[in-house]
Amino acid sequence: MDERAQRLDRILGTLYGQAIGDAMGMPSELWPVERIHHELGEITDFLPGPSSNEVAVNYGRGQYTDDTQQALVILDALIETDWQPDQQVLGTHLVSWADAVDAWSRNILGPSSKAALNAIKAGIDASAITNRALTNGAAMRIAPIGALFQPYQLKTLIKTVTAVTKVTHSSDVAYSGAAMVAGAVTAAIAGYSWDDIVHFALACNDRGFQLGASTWAAKTRSRLTLAIGLADQYVGDAKGFSRAIYELVGTGTMISESVPAAVAIAYYCRNVHDAALMAANLGGDTDTIGAMATAICGAKNGVKSISPAWCQLIDDSNPQHQLHVYAERMLKYQIQMK
Repeated sequence: MDERAQRLDRILGTLYGQAIGDAMGMPSELWPVERIHHELGEITDFLPGPSSNEVAVNYGRGQYTDDTQQALVILDALIETDWQPDQQVLGTHLVSWADAVDAWSRNILGPSSKAALNAIKAGIDASAITNRALTNGAAMRIAPIGALFQPYQLKTLIKTVTAVTKVTHSSDVAYSGAAMVAGAVTAAIAGYSWDDIVHFALACNDRGFQLGASTWAAKTRSRLTLAIGLADQYVGDAKGFSRAIYELVGTGTMISESVPAAVAIAYYCRNVHDAALMAANLGGDTDTIGAMATAICGAKNGVKSISPAWCQLIDDSNPQHQLHVYAERMLKYQIQMK
């Protein structure tokens, strides 16, 4: 495989990975692990959103949620401005998307994003909201940004991540969490080893953290260090590792829980298939953790490593987006930035 083909393969791996983890984790979203077991059993394949899940009920089998939808909205906004982040354009695109999918009344938006976008919609300065944002709305949609850059472009990567994130989240933990996910994708696409992917993600995390508004939130660096230790401790015991992440690191909507959980799951599973299923059965913010973890795995291994049937289901269930078109545009920008 030549260099261009390999880059495209890994960009597509990022996009399909994100979409797969999101769609696989959708049915169990925001349920405790006990309820997942009771109502769905062990998830082994894509399922439609159950009527008893007030968020997932909005989606059919193989449909991805706001995590991937917003990631693509961000790409649309960047394409419009020739890949230079513009706060007004980003905000306009996100508000237009929320209006189009009726995110306001369908319980689709997370609390931080909803409050920030309502402020933008009303023409109000949202910084008082974004500076306190501790939930994972910015990190869940950032993986494709990591696919635009190479490791030597770390400063530009962080500048872009924070500019994109700032529209709804500008706290230290939001910047660090988004930078951690994007950095992991950047290193994965570059072919780094799994240990080096984690090291680069931590370096990006630290740069991002320094730029955000101070909060009291638990530190994503410390949580990821804990989570990687658990991954090493539970080698060969996937159920034990999953339970340890659920009980010790946390799998809720807070950035300091879901982001380290996702990066550690990627590190542990090392492929889209296993990461998607682990996240779906995990309990907590399953679709968001799945989206982030499988995006990293897809970036590392490329789309050719993913089941063609899974990719086809994503295409068939989400005809409003053409992931191959996005990937070509992203590759063109990546080559220009080289």
